Amino acid sequence: MIARMIGVPEQDLERFKVWSDHLARALEPLLTPKEVELVHQSDQQLAEYFRAIIEQRRREPRDDLVSRLAEAEDEGEKLTPDETIVMLRLLLTAGNETTTNLIGNGFRALLRHPDQSTLLRERPELAAAAVEELLRYDSPVQLDMRITTRDLEIGNVAVQSGTLVTLAIGSANHDPERFQRPDELDITRSDQGNISFGRGIHHCLGAPLARLEGRVALEVLLERFDRIGFGPRAPRYRPSVVLRGLERFDVLVA
Repeated sequence: MIARMIGVPEQDLERFKVWSDHLARALEPLLTPKEVELVHQSDQQLAEYFRAIIEQRRREPRDDLVSRLAEAEDEGEKLTPDETIVMLRLLLTAGNETTTNLIGNGFRALLRHPDQSTLLRERPELAAAAVEELLRYDSPVQLDMRITTRDLEIGNVAVQSGTLVTLAIGSANHDPERFQRPDELDITRSDQGNISFGRGIHHCLGAPLARLEGRVALEVLLERFDRIGFGPRAPRYRPSVVLRGLERFDVLVA
């Protein structure tokens, strides 16, 4: 969906997805030299692709995100092509990877908790709340980084200003001091407030789109199929410490 919003032609969607998957790997701290090179190649190819589209949209604007960014201004000056490419790259990765992982992780969690999937079928109005609980229960992003802007104390540990801090988002979403029965999946949970998309000025730009796509996916799949269950092969997660997402997820539907 994010590719179509950006304005990517239908025939380019497949390679667009490949570039997005490679760029998402850039967040991982333990890449091999070959993987690093692949990330750089995809980054360069995507930048060249975006640059061509930006120039085309400036000549012939359309009703898409590239055209709007091409006309956008910052303090009276239009964004440069490089600035626009940075924005598009961010939206592509955030809008694709988090959404894909949310839907995959979420459905796996529901299949493992049939009482919750049954409840959602009976009360489809809970879809938005279910998305929030699934984001908390099995977060698409497990780790993030921040740099402290002042001296502070966290858990009786002094942290100086300018320190690079790793945020364990998946763990925070299961904090027993914040959530009652944190390891239980409950789509009617009243104590919502996950941090899967971050907070403050670093809140994920793709969060509204991810939530919308997650809700629509839940509603459509549960409405279309009377039964959804695990397939013969066990789900397999991608090797990753930052992004948590399924590499293989077979399901049976009827």
